[in-house]
Amino acid sequence: MKIFMLKKNILKIIIDFIARLSISAIFISVIPGKITGFQERVDYISSKGIPDFIAAILLVAAIICLILGSGFFVFGKNQKIGAAFLLLFLVPTTIIFHISPFHQRAVLMNLGLIGGLLITSLRELK
Repeated sequence: MKIFMLKKNILKIIIDFIARLSISAIFISVIPGKITGFQERVDYISSKGIPDFIAAILLVAAIICLILGSGFFVFGKNQKIGAAFLLLFLVPTTIIFHISPFHQRAVLMNLGLIGGLLITSLRELK
């Protein structure tokens, strides 16, 4: 009985890790492009009516949120902090870039990610 419970717990830990890695994969994949194409990203943010100086600060903040959020979410003991950083990136990004003009697919995909992050933040780890 004890071995069965141990195997069950190990399987739960592995599945939980794979799930967190899967959710964060989209965030991890965009980090290099934001760093290497920094000025192009600043220009794109500015095209939404945000001044260049503020756009650069927002992009740096976004990169920090993506790196810290993904790291805490996947590897940290407290995934809630990671989920909070990723939500801090994702919610404003969705509003600024996908609401006007409305990009239905991007909004729905981001809502799914937001839901997954919220579920993670609200759950009790055992």
